[in-house]
Amino acid sequence: MHDKKELCKKIVALYPDLGACGIDVGVAFDTDKKAWTVDLKKDNHELRHYLEPNDADDCMDGKQCVALGLEIAQLTKNIKGEQF
Repeated sequence: MHDKKELCKKIVALYPDLGACGIDVGVAFDTDKKAWTVDLKKDNHELRHYLEPNDADDCMDGKQCVALGLEIAQLTKNIKGEQF
């Protein structure tokens, strides 16, 4: 099991846009879902992503978390007022 602070730092390192647009990042393990929850918040925008343990392993190994990355990109566009 990973440490939530380490996982959070790794996610921010993999996705530097998070820090650039000031999104608050929270990471916790959800024992019911047996997955990590990654909560991203900025003003009235919120995103909760469930990161499976094997995906968390990939993140900690320095690999991109593809599904999380797509959701982060969408949240960033919403914050900036852009749409697809």
